[in-house]
Formats: sequence, structure tokens, C-alpha cells
Amino acid sequence: MKAGGWALCLLLAAGAVAAASPDEEARDLMRAAQGDLAVGRNADAVHKLERALVARPGEPLAADVQASLGSAYLATGRTADAERSLTSAIERARKANRQQTVVAALNDLGNLRAAQGRFAEAQSRYRDAMEAAAAAGNKPLGARASTNLARALVDDGRSAEAIGMLPKLAAELRTLPVSPDKAYGLVSVGRLYARLGDGVRSAAVLRDALEASDAANDARARSAALGYLGELYGEARRSSDALQLMQRAIASAEQADAPELLYRWQWDKARLLRTQGEADEAILAYQHAVQTFTSVRADLAASPARGSFRESVGPLFAELADLLLEQSGRLSDAKVAASYLAGARSTMEAFKGAELQDYFQDDCVAALRARTTGIDQLAPQTAALYPIILKDRLELLLTLPDGMKRFTTRVDANTLTREIRSFRLLLEKRTTHQYYPHARQLYDWLIRPIAAELERQRVDTLVIVPDGALRTIPLAALHDGQQFLVARYALATTPGLTLTDPRPLARQQVKLLLNGLSDGVQGFPPLPYVAQELEAIHALYGGRVLRDGDFTVTNMERDLEQTPYSIVHIASHGQFAGEVDKTFVLTYEDRLSMSKLEQFLGLSKFRTEPVELLTLSACETAAGDDRAALGLAGIAIKAGARSALATLWTVNDPASALLVSDFYRALRDPAISKARALQQAQLAALKDPRYRHPNYWSGFLLIGNWL
Repeated sequence: MKAGGWALCLLLAAGAVAAASPDEEARDLMRAAQGDLAVGRNADAVHKLERALVARPGEPLAADVQASLGSAYLATGRTADAERSLTSAIERARKANRQQTVVAALNDLGNLRAAQGRFAEAQSRYRDAMEAAAAAGNKPLGARASTNLARALVDDGRSAEAIGMLPKLAAELRTLPVSPDKAYGLVSVGRLYARLGDGVRSAAVLRDALEASDAANDARARSAALGYLGELYGEARRSSDALQLMQRAIASAEQADAPELLYRWQWDKARLLRTQGEADEAILAYQHAVQTFTSVRADLAASPARGSFRESVGPLFAELADLLLEQSGRLSDAKVAASYLAGARSTMEAFKGAELQDYFQDDCVAALRARTTGIDQLAPQTAALYPIILKDRLELLLTLPDGMKRFTTRVDANTLTREIRSFRLLLEKRTTHQYYPHARQLYDWLIRPIAAELERQRVDTLVIVPDGALRTIPLAALHDGQQFLVARYALATTPGLTLTDPRPLARQQVKLLLNGLSDGVQGFPPLPYVAQELEAIHALYGGRVLRDGDFTVTNMERDLEQTPYSIVHIASHGQFAGEVDKTFVLTYEDRLSMSKLEQFLGLSKFRTEPVELLTLSACETAAGDDRAALGLAGIAIKAGARSALATLWTVNDPASALLVSDFYRALRDPAISKARALQQAQLAALKDPRYRHPNYWSGFLLIGNWL
């Protein structure tokens, strides 16, 4: 059904809910939720199904609602809620002898386990579903469970067992009555044959799937069959045939209002056009794919089966940027070439924003873009370095006051990432200088190509928009053989040029809220120099101090509600994890989540401007965890602050207290930017014989607005 038809269903269902019995209300809400799921409105479906449960329907309807809710939770990536709901649904459905619901919930539970990489458990759930389907005499559901079992066996490295299942499974599917389930089942078997390298059988089964989808008049299944057939033809280098199939798949996806298929086939079409040398048409197809994905990003990104956002979707944006950069190098017209460079950067900006929204699972990025204009023009003596890590090379886009320039380093992504990982690990060893060769190598790849241009334009402030693994390292510690990079430039990082609001910090009437833990609480060690750190900052600026037992979630919430603080300083343990719900800052009695922090910083009814600076002086990210570093990079955006000063790892306590105090002391001078204040504090630490090793000072990052 088209989106407009579902919209009518939703309106009718909403009207029917008002004066219904509990069972009628639950059924109407379930029907409306199915409409939401059909058009990708998964969060709305969850809301309706939760309301359906609150209506307290009787059994077995309650079991059906619980199973549907578990499936919707799974679609939105809420895996813990999905597991709880599906387990409850199975128990309730068994008591009510609702075998069809048991089978569906077991299938979804198997899908959840497979997405978590727990393949043995997934296989067990699928086998349970097959037995329940056989007992209920439901062949379509049994075939779905069998297909999922075969996929889990392949994922588990047990391909021989899967190969043995597929011929019988395909034959069973062919005997089923005409239905969309039959078509989707055949598509799944065809894809499994393709994964196992049997293109001939894959193509045969996908043609059967196409015939079944036509018989069922199901445009979504037709699009899937055509698209996967097109991919097979593309792999066989039958590009013209593949393009024809992709065009038909795109048309069917548009007819079915299936963006999760549409962007994939647009992407495949772009790749095919590129291999044929049709660069301009390929760029257009890539742009269509990006637009389709971006328009429904939240729902397409949420599924746990999708895997890493960067791995699954990043190549789409990177391939478009790669092609735009490639084309810019072929053009003699400087203005047109510059527009291609700007297009490449804009493409990666869109990806960085989508990646942050995927991490934080909200619209904080869109909210920031709505209230800022980004960076159109840089101040004199300021440059922005935009590295783009591509599979075969590193591209460096350098934005200067007089425009953008492109530099290319011939190092592939895997080699660069290995070097970054080694550098980060060795930086954390304060008793050795093993980091040094890696600091030199990374300087040669990232900075040396642009050094002459920076010198020519007398740049003294370098703003870096790090990509991927580069977020996990401090570029201040790169070394040219004579000095660290921080000795030459004031440095700042930002998650994106369009995600930055560069305004100077108003030094008059600065209001500080100083929070900190010196005591060891909740299993975390004490930070005895925190008291000294807070006292030094308070002596410079005054402000409200919440320390140890006073630093509670309740007290912080009350103070932030009553006073529009311009600087919020937190000297306490903090951890940035690969999942946002495991990221927190420690208070005396609790853990402050990123969502709570965002809520608190926006509380004051007297606030007309965002917090200027959020400082987290004792947080850490795990080495090699790019997702955790992504969370750190986006902390200012999530918290609603213009900038953040935070640490990549837990810095030595006395060194941290000294550096932070020096930073705030330098910040009192209205002529000094936040980036320059951090540079001065880091150079002071570097001159101290106790703290010369970059582990003591380079872990501090200024994120966001550097002015």
C-alpha cells in the first residue's frame, strides 16, 4: 500500500480508538502501528503498540501486541527492550496456545541473537520456530525460520550445512500459495546462494522470486528481486543488463515507497555508471542515493542487523566524495574545479552529521544546524584542515581565508589506521618515547603536504575536522623532527564545519559553575588534585562550586535551572563508550548521562544563549574505539554548548590540574582565543621537566568554537 493509503488508515484508526473496548482499542492501535512500520515510521509504531499494551487487552491479543512491540523495538535498535518484550510474548502466547505468535516472536528473537553475533543461540531459536510452525501447520512461517537458520549458519562459518538446506528450502517455497511471503522467501534464498558464490543458482531463484512477486502484485518484493539480480549481473560484468535491472528495481521501489531499497539500487546504479565511465551521470545517481538515505536516515540506521553505521553507509558518501575529487582534478576551469571540491566536502559533512545523529540517536545535529550558519569565511591566519580517508589514499582539503586547496597523500586507509592505532597506544606509555616514529610518520602524511601553504599564509591557528580513526588521537603531539605541532599552531577540532558556531567568548561577567569529585566513589579512584584545580579557577573567576558530596545530579540540575552559567566545568571521571547509553560523567551519588547533561545545560529560564564552554577534565575514551571518540567529538553538540574542552584519556591528576588552571588563566585575556589559551597551557606543561611527555598534555582537545 502507498504512503497515502496508509495515512488514511492511520486517520481512521485514530478515530476508532476513542470509544473502543480494550480489545478493540488494542486491535486498532496494532493496525495503525502496522501502517507506520510499512512506511518506515518505526518510532511511531512503538508508541502505538506501547499504548495498546496499556489498554490491557485480554489474551491471546495481549501476546500478539507484545510480539509486535518486540519486533518494532528491534526495528528501532532498542535491543534490550526487544529481548524483554519478545521473551514475554513467547511465554504468553504459549500459555494461550497462540502458535503463530510463538513462531513470529521466536523468529525475531533469533534475528536479535544473530545481530548480536550469538549465532548458536540464534540457530536454536530458529529451530524452535521451525518446530512450532510445523506443529501449527504454518508452512510460510516455517520456511521463514528455515531461511533465517540457513543465514545464521553461513554467518557462523558453517556454509556446508547451509548449502545442504537450500535446495529443499527453495523447493518448499516454490510450492507455497501466491503471497508476498513466498516472494520474500525466494529472495532470501537467492541472496544466500550469492553469498556462497553460486551465481547460477542465485540467479535462478531470484527469477522465481520475481515471478512470485509479480503473481502477488507486490512492488517491494519485485524491487528486491530485480535489484539483487542486477547486482549479480554487475558482478558478472554485464553492466548494460545490470543497469536495466537496476532502473526497473528503482521504479518498483518508488512505487512501493520503499526507501530502504531505493537508496541501495540508486547506489548500485551509480557504481555501474562509474565503471562505464559516465562520471556526471554517476555523480547524479550517487546524489540521489544520498538524498534518499538522508531523508529517512533514522529508520534505516536503527536496525541492529545493519552493523556499524560507518561500515555500512560510509562507503556511499565516500564514493561520491571520491568521484567529485577525481573530477575536480580533471577540470581546467578553476571555479568549476572549486565547486567539485566544495561538493566533496559537503558530502562528507552530511555523513559526519548523520553519523553523529546515529550515535546520539536524536536530532541534536539538526537542531544545531538550524541555529548556526557554520563557517563561511575564516579569519586571517586561520586555516581548516579537512582530511578525507579513502580506501586508496588520504585527501587533505585545506580551507584558507582566500579559498580551498586540495592535497593528496598516497597512503591507503588500512596503513593509515594501523599507524594511528600504534601512535595512540604508545602515547599512553609515559615512560618511553616509542610514540615518536609514529608522530613523525603521521606528521609527514597529514601536515607536511600543507606546511608550505600554512607558512606562506602565516597561519597560526589550525582547525581540524578529523575523520574516522583520526578522532582517537591528539594532533598536537605530531612531530616534524624539530618540534611538536602544538609549538607551531594553536589547535582545535570540530566534528564539522557546518556544526560549528565560531563566536568570541564574552569575557565580561563570565558565570562559572565548578563541579568536581576529589573523593573516590562508586568504585572509581580519588582525584586528590581536583580540589586544587577548582580552587585555582574559583580564584580567577569566582562562581558556584559543587564538590564531592555537594556534586550531585539534583544540585547540578537546580543550579543550572536558576542561573544561566556561561562556563560549566566538571572535574570528574567520565567515560565515552561506543554506545551513547554507556557514556557518562560521574557525580557523587550517580552517573550523569549525555541526555541528562543536554537537558540540564538547557534548563535555565533566563538563558538566551547556549553555554559557551563545557569542560570535562578527567574523561577518557578507549584506545581504538572510533565510536567512543565520535561521542567525544560531538559532546559540545549534544550538550548544546558552543565548545568543549575534554580529554581523550585520563590525564595524570596533578598535570591536569596545572594545565587546566593555566588554560583558564590565559583565557582571562580578551585578546586570546580558547585555542590559543590551550596552546599556551600545553606549551607550559611541555616546558616543565615533569610533564614533557605528550601523555601529560596532548590528551586535552578543544572541540567546537575555538574563538
